Amino acid sequence: MSITTLAATRNYLGQKYGRLGEELKLSFEAFPYTGLSKPYCVDQNVADSACSGTAYLSGVKANSGTVGLSAAVKKGDCESQKRGTHSVTGLADWAQKAGKRTGVVTTTRVTHATPASAYAHSADRKWESDTNLPKYGPRCEDIATQLVRGKVGSKINVVFGGGRRNLLPKTERDSEGFRGHRSDGNNLIQEWLNKKASYGVPAKYIQNRLELLTLEPIYSDVLGLFSPDHMPYHLEAGEDDPTLSEMTEKAIEILSRGKNGFFLLVEGGRIDTAHHEAKARKALDETAEFAKAVEAALHAVNSEETLIVVTSDHSHTMTYSGYSKRGTDVLGFTNKSNATDSLPYTILSYANGPGYQQDRQNILLDDLNNANYSYPSLVPMVRETHGGEDVAVFANGPWAHIFSGNYEQNYIPHAIAYAACIGPGYTSCKI
Repeated sequence: MSITTLAATRNYLGQKYGRLGEELKLSFEAFPYTGLSKPYCVDQNVADSACSGTAYLSGVKANSGTVGLSAAVKKGDCESQKRGTHSVTGLADWAQKAGKRTGVVTTTRVTHATPASAYAHSADRKWESDTNLPKYGPRCEDIATQLVRGKVGSKINVVFGGGRRNLLPKTERDSEGFRGHRSDGNNLIQEWLNKKASYGVPAKYIQNRLELLTLEPIYSDVLGLFSPDHMPYHLEAGEDDPTLSEMTEKAIEILSRGKNGFFLLVEGGRIDTAHHEAKARKALDETAEFAKAVEAALHAVNSEETLIVVTSDHSHTMTYSGYSKRGTDVLGFTNKSNATDSLPYTILSYANGPGYQQDRQNILLDDLNNANYSYPSLVPMVRETHGGEDVAVFANGPWAHIFSGNYEQNYIPHAIAYAACIGPGYTSCKI
């Protein structure tokens, strides 16, 4: 969710509301304090979601592709992961130790890099199920198993998102008829339910929007897996698919039943996947949905006692260019083309990605209203890459002022912990 994405989404939303567009503010852009964080990995100048998730959830810079581990562990180093000496703790763990309830909400698989960074330790972000582990050599614990059996994952009270296939064996089908992905025969969903029951915890597993919206208040722990893979894009979602706002509202409702407060991670993860496909319309729409989720959270909490921090794990290569007149469709063509080849171009484009064409084409006949249209790219790639520039941080609530300025990305969880009086470091409660 680059700053470019935010600017384009403002325009996209504003024009949907019948305005020129640029003057609109997304919900979190009205927060009183703003900063910039520097996202990069220890071994890579442009971050992936694993090293950046580890940074802003655990406070440690890590290597690309690794989750919840220090930079002493290289990607794919299962032996170092198994030793456990390089595992890092983070916000979810600190909150649990402080007696707070915890939750994770995402539109991606719940075992994907960002949500996994809240609870897992993996030398490879791709080890989401045991089927993804290397066939030879030492066997590490996969991410889905850590969600159910891990020290932190097993204590998370609310988990909402997609990716149920990684918790089901290949021999079983889910509610939509899709087979699981696990080779070890373990049904981790049933194991999650059994474990909660053994502790006397009222728990529920849900799979669709109706079950989410009609959930009885008797359940303290809820696992909601609404898709076998990532959840559908909002523009393609059906009636059975909950929105990010609905998942956020329900998560806060459940977590608020605790007397000591809560920590909740909410990710609009399909912004990222849309950008990788150079599908700008989907990326902007997913950003708009994320802004709605933040607004829903604001209405659901007491802002005088709840700190909300909005940021991005990294940027993308989408650019917003040309000298178009106010009111021009941000997803359309520039109306003032000064290209030396006299060919038209789109206001939004990518530095690299699947929208590459060997020679500049007359794209006036392209259907830009098609949500699956891949916007033009300069360098040919199957998937667009991330961008390396700083990303914005928006903060509202107690101690929000400490998120002003320009800082390393791994500063963020230490600042949150300071404000929330959790974690092993110095906190505001010790002043």
